[in-house]
Amino acid sequence: VQLQASGGGLVQTGDSLRLACEFSGSTFSSYSLAWFRQTPGKGREFVAAIRRNGGHTYFADSVKGRFAIYRDNTKNTVYLQMNSLRPEDTAVYYCAASSGVILSQVRRGESYPYWGQGTLVTVSS
Repeated sequence: VQLQASGGGLVQTGDSLRLACEFSGSTFSSYSLAWFRQTPGKGREFVAAIRRNGGHTYFADSVKGRFAIYRDNTKNTVYLQMNSLRPEDTAVYYCAASSGVILSQVRRGESYPYWGQGTLVTVSS
């Protein structure tokens, strides 16, 4: 499984940005996908996840109501739509994949064996 994240950049507070993560190497629809982010001071943080069937999504409290996650099984791609961005959203964002995630573990990075290379999002104040 390979994951290729893209879409990061420099934006201002209140702007929107959409990240994309292209999946290859296996059957996309069989995988749950997630986004995490990392900053030097805070370490890795769960952002959002979407289950294999696409019907269930999960969000960190810090992004709930501002971010959306969705998948396009025809394009083998998962997206993270980020609205109302804040300086504290500044981080390197990583997509991750797993063929089997227990519901109680969906927010743990250890549940995902496959990771993309990360894309930097910088939100200026």
